[in-house]
Amino acid sequence: MSQTPFTEGAAAAAGLRSPAPQVEAATATAGAPGAAVAAPAARAGRDLRLDLFRGLALWLIFLDHVPNNILAWFTIRNYGFSDATEIFIFISGFTAAFVYGNAMVQRGFVIAGARILKRAWQIYVAHVFLFAIFIAEISYVASSFDNPLYAEEMNALDFLKQPEVTIIQALLLKFKPVNMDVLPLYIVLLLLFPLALWLLIRNATVALLLSVALYSLTWEYGWNIPSHPTGHWFFNPFAWQLLFVFGAWCALGGAERLAPVLRSPVTLWLAIGYLLFCFGVTMTWYFPRLSFLVPRWLGEWMYPIDKTNLDVLRFAHFLALAALTVRFIPRDWPLLQSRFLKPAILCGQHSLEIFCLGVFLAFAAHFIMVEFFGGTLMQIMISMVGILIMVGTAALIAWYKKVEGRGGSAPRRTPDADLAGGEA
Repeated sequence: MSQTPFTEGAAAAAGLRSPAPQVEAATATAGAPGAAVAAPAARAGRDLRLDLFRGLALWLIFLDHVPNNILAWFTIRNYGFSDATEIFIFISGFTAAFVYGNAMVQRGFVIAGARILKRAWQIYVAHVFLFAIFIAEISYVASSFDNPLYAEEMNALDFLKQPEVTIIQALLLKFKPVNMDVLPLYIVLLLLFPLALWLLIRNATVALLLSVALYSLTWEYGWNIPSHPTGHWFFNPFAWQLLFVFGAWCALGGAERLAPVLRSPVTLWLAIGYLLFCFGVTMTWYFPRLSFLVPRWLGEWMYPIDKTNLDVLRFAHFLALAALTVRFIPRDWPLLQSRFLKPAILCGQHSLEIFCLGVFLAFAAHFIMVEFFGGTLMQIMISMVGILIMVGTAALIAWYKKVEGRGGSAPRRTPDADLAGGEA
């Protein structure tokens, strides 16, 4: 049975943006038992909340990637079970469905699938360039300062020993230096997305259930992709696909079905209660005297809270954060138009470039603190300078695209796209 996609009004109630009107109209006439509810007039422009939280996630990822960084204590990973990665992957799934849903409905599986695979190829090329430059940066610093620990810390030592073998493994996405796990995950998710999107448009419930089934089987049988030289992927795509597909499910109708739940006071207090529980547990990690707050039976059931396979406790923590976010930050939140949030929004609108830049900046910050001075003041200064560089780069990219657009040569971009790609 075909699912009815959510309308602009329902999306506003749920706190998320609806897909393009063409997806709604085409799906409503594809045989759904009930026609799509008439939507109020669509509001123009992009949903800046997606850009805002994607940009904030990029900042948090950068701060977390700088070792021994005092500002990392202000990121969400220290106060709950999930971190910025969940935000990034969910928004990526949401925007991917938004960008390619129209093409799937209007032009069919082959055309839409080709566009998705084209974007996967573009991100693969970006990953290869990122790998080459990042490895060069690590190798130069390690040799110039006669400190092989840099290569060991960044998981690049195998490349220095066997470059001819490691390069092949890197091209196969099996060898990844530290902090370079997200783009390979996204590439694999995009490779799987044409079939997932096709099924989501025709029967969103079945698609989501199949995603849950794959997630469950991954936990049951330990499925993952091998890494080089040993081990498996840090972000298991067979597990993390659940969050990506859930984001797409929300974009293509799920938000409407969740709207009554998100408005419920019960959901509000459950989310607050679970976040407080997660906060209490994480405090026991840093303050051993509080360990009595986690009984032995609870610890045996709960630990380890696995990031590689997207532990269900991490997923629930993200859902609690999302429920509060969409409840208290509406789409027309006035601060979204303020100059104070514009830097984060700009970074979110150019997430691929800013993510790659953040990888370089994190290692550069680590190098400066190790070789020169790693005190608290230096940690704060380097972190702030890194974020300013990210904002400045995003502003420069936005300016260039604006100037290019005036010349008539800029490609048409779909709102809320960026990392997903703008061809719709």
